[in-house]
Amino acid sequence: MLKIYKNDIEKNLRKIVARGALDLDRRETHAVRKIIKDVQRHGDRTVRKYTEKFDYVRIKNLRVDPLEITLARGQIDKDLLKALRLAIKNIADYHLKQVPKSWLIKTGKKSHAGLRYSPVGSAGVYVPGGRAVYPSSFLMNVIPAKLAGVQRICVVTPPAPDGGAHPTLLAAACELGIDEIYLCGGAQAIAALTYGTETIPRVDVIVGPGSIYMTLAKKMLYGAVGLDKLAGPSDCLILADKTANPKFVAADLLAQSEHDPLASSLLITDSEVLAKKVTAEVEKQIKKLSRREIIEKSLNDYGGIFVIETPADFVRLADLVAPEHLQIMLKNPEKIAEQVNNAGAIFIGAYSPVALGDYFAGPNHVLPTGGTARFASPLGVDDFLKKTSLLEYTKSDLKTAQKQLNILANAEGFTAHASSVNVRF
Repeated sequence: MLKIYKNDIEKNLRKIVARGALDLDRRETHAVRKIIKDVQRHGDRTVRKYTEKFDYVRIKNLRVDPLEITLARGQIDKDLLKALRLAIKNIADYHLKQVPKSWLIKTGKKSHAGLRYSPVGSAGVYVPGGRAVYPSSFLMNVIPAKLAGVQRICVVTPPAPDGGAHPTLLAAACELGIDEIYLCGGAQAIAALTYGTETIPRVDVIVGPGSIYMTLAKKMLYGAVGLDKLAGPSDCLILADKTANPKFVAADLLAQSEHDPLASSLLITDSEVLAKKVTAEVEKQIKKLSRREIIEKSLNDYGGIFVIETPADFVRLADLVAPEHLQIMLKNPEKIAEQVNNAGAIFIGAYSPVALGDYFAGPNHVLPTGGTARFASPLGVDDFLKKTSLLEYTKSDLKTAQKQLNILANAEGFTAHASSVNVRF
């Protein structure tokens, strides 16, 4: 199930990382473009039509009744509600540290320049749904928006088979004061948030992960609306040596693979003994798991154990993969963590599994995938903020700068720029 690589390691790593690229055929692209145009022209009617077509649910009211959201807290298990509240606290405490402050610096005797942070006016949060429920995704996307100060936050999520939204999701919404939830998903939901319909007002920014069609819609609509990132299939890279517990390593590989058949779970180790023990543990543990079929396909197609000859390759190969999740189970994990530059999130030590970050600890689980950690970052408060530069000069300070402004403007051939300064004197 898990192939062990000893040769052509870089070549095979690059091949797996590249699997997440949006390499779609013309039929898929045409289908999404058609959905977008239909929603733009016909609004709610088209959203309902595609919801029935793709989710097999006929929706009468796109918006969830706010009263239903309020009542949801009493419909879920008390222990689950308590866990949600603790997760909310941890996530909020972590993201509160990200809130920036506006600033000013002196640029003359009485002049100054600065930067002002302000929230976007509205944000749309996409929460995957349908037959599954993802309250963790709801929390990770909504909490940073609230801390940024966004005044209007609305949520779109595919309807459950019964035509409603799951009580756990509604309970989480109630806890965070969100009363605007719409039952639609896919490309039609992204188009509705971008252009607005009779029921769904347009938003300034859209965040959240979803299907390949939803992601392609985000890609097509960038510019008409602000976006967080184009999330691809989830991935995880584990660095481990002979000191690692093979049971832990196997369990974490399996956990990542149950996300999706396209998910990637990789192990890099300098111990062939560990590699064989992990393979055996995977075969043993998978027998008890509910999503075994998905896990097997993921591991067969996009999993792998890479046995390296020298520990010096740990950091180099980790930066090459630029994983969404990087787990370090080495003798000195902190030292390696300090050297890695390309990773969405780093989980240090044997007792920091990815599941801890997915649900509870505080850092955001919306992370750059498919090697994009080379240049991208986790979702955060700044995804919901705008930056505006400020500049205020006095007459005397502008006079002091006049000569230099003339030199620079004339060097570029922009005489009108120079004149706009000179005319003031």
